[in-house]
Amino acid sequence: MSDKPTDPHKDEVETTGHEWDGLTELNTPLPRWWLWTFYGCIIWAVGYTILYPAWPLVERATPGLLGYSTRAEARQELDAFAERHAPLNAQLEAIDMTQLASQPELQTYAIQGGAAVFRAHCVQCHGSGADGIADGNGYPHLGDDDWLWGGGIDDILYTITHGIRNEDDWDARWSEMQAFGNDGILTGDEVDRVVQHVLAISGQEHDAAMATDGAELFAVHCVSCHGPEGLGDPTQGAPNLTDRIWLYGGDVASLTETLMNGRFGIMPAWGAAGNGLSEAQLRQVAAYVHQLGGGE
Repeated sequence: MSDKPTDPHKDEVETTGHEWDGLTELNTPLPRWWLWTFYGCIIWAVGYTILYPAWPLVERATPGLLGYSTRAEARQELDAFAERHAPLNAQLEAIDMTQLASQPELQTYAIQGGAAVFRAHCVQCHGSGADGIADGNGYPHLGDDDWLWGGGIDDILYTITHGIRNEDDWDARWSEMQAFGNDGILTGDEVDRVVQHVLAISGQEHDAAMATDGAELFAVHCVSCHGPEGLGDPTQGAPNLTDRIWLYGGDVASLTETLMNGRFGIMPAWGAAGNGLSEAQLRQVAAYVHQLGGGE
């Protein structure tokens, strides 16, 4: 018999020797089934660390005797997926994109694939709904019918492939609006007058007298890009100033900022010269963007 005290209400079960306000703590043995389960888990864990990648090292984990790799397994699944869709990708890469709508099955495949590419690479700037995240922030809404560089499916494909004003692709779209105020081309007062003219042609509240003077300045400095009526020119990426769709905002403060400092938005090239999407992926996302409702 052990010398440790026992609880009189629990024969042969020792206590831990702890007592609180007359209450003693029994040292009841764990159930045998629980102990064997615990030992089994230890044995399983040791076997797992021997057979599978487990212990982190400086550059990688221990490989395990079986050489199992979740990365390799994922790579196999991706390769199998690509192999299944290779015929459709080949068709997509070969087709004239303007004729894509004539092949409904291929078009559906392109749009669904393009939606996945868009969610992975484009939502950071254009938003999950392709609405440009917020008005006036420099990221265009892709669901309206206002396209700086053209909204035909071939135009969209070119823009996605080569990007805008980036230094990665020599075929990137390129134009630059001058900083009319800071470069000394227009005085501050003249900038204010051109702003009033832009407000007038876009149907907003304006100062008529200043707008009249601004029209003369507009004819001298702005028509070469925006046209005499301010309708813009997609070949230069010059926006339409009459439709009240604004990339950087159409209020007095935003227009003044634009005229004073110019604008120089950049879009990365997603083709081989830039971020390296495949030709099929480029065409998929072009098809997806085009069908959002704003494609020309």
